[in-house]
Amino acid sequence: MTVPHTDPHADPHTPLTGEPLAGLAQRLRAAETGGWSADGARALVEQLGRRDRTAGGPSAGDLRLRPVGPSEERYVKKEAYLELAVPVATAAPDAASQARAFRAAKDELADALGEPSSMGSYGTLGPYHGSTPAWGAPFLRWRGAQDTLELRAGHHGPELVLGPTAPLEAWLWSLGHGEEHAISGFLGTRRCPANTGLSLPGRWTARSWQTATEALTAFFATLPAECAALGIAKVMRIYGRLDGGAPCLFDIDADDRLMVASYAEDDLDAASFGWGTVAEHPRSRDTWPDTSDPRWRLDAGGPGEPPARALAETVVATARAEGVAGPEGLLLGSEAQDVGEYTVTYYGLGLAVV
Repeated sequence: MTVPHTDPHADPHTPLTGEPLAGLAQRLRAAETGGWSADGARALVEQLGRRDRTAGGPSAGDLRLRPVGPSEERYVKKEAYLELAVPVATAAPDAASQARAFRAAKDELADALGEPSSMGSYGTLGPYHGSTPAWGAPFLRWRGAQDTLELRAGHHGPELVLGPTAPLEAWLWSLGHGEEHAISGFLGTRRCPANTGLSLPGRWTARSWQTATEALTAFFATLPAECAALGIAKVMRIYGRLDGGAPCLFDIDADDRLMVASYAEDDLDAASFGWGTVAEHPRSRDTWPDTSDPRWRLDAGGPGEPPARALAETVVATARAEGVAGPEGLLLGSEAQDVGEYTVTYYGLGLAVV
């Protein structure tokens, strides 16, 4: 990621900065932000823009300051700006290209800065209620006491974003009021000194099958792209509260490809809900070698490919046919929370955890 900006269609992920990405990240982390006052933020842009022009990188016009608006005043104290965003690469709009560009930036930054203090996806609700890319909204965060550096999925490619720590965390905390769809995406935190004092918002739970279907749709739509971008894999199980117990109903296996399986009983016509066998989804054999356990499975594809709505409807219809009375009876297994060094909360799913 060290060549000057050229035609973004000539390469699947075209760097925008004339200096190594890690160098830019280290300069941002070391920058004096002046408490994000109007004068301090303008001085920061001038400093970074002038140096970047000298290095052959982005001009000051490529650096975007986000001012505090009326709806964000509740989250700040004296700050006049919420963040400074620097585009670092462009990529073709398809999900696979965007995920590769993000992963390349992630690998370079992790080598230079160490493992992020947190990672996850914003889902459909970006910082301060902003919009997020349709292909996925992954982020990696290096938290600081005063300022936090983030690698974030932008609408055209990954961006480095520097902002004051307290307002972002105050905004996220404010979403923990428990209403349906209050928080989207997922958040993983690592046990490390940088996260000392970090408080996480409360979750919400789905109160209707319609809400559960919408939540699963949003989750499935971007899951393989976000896993590929973040370089993570997820193994998740969903249990169903039935008379006398809570058996495992579904397996979800995601990295750069999404596989979902059902443990439907033999007396249930699972095929009528859209499930197939290993003969119809041969790549699922890599996930579940025993072709009869689970018998019913779906290969939902890679980045940008999952038929998310149909898949969510299949899961919900199967759960109801199995006898789960309501979405409160769908339970996410606690093993899903362990993703490498991170403990993950799946806010956007709206499912209780057991």
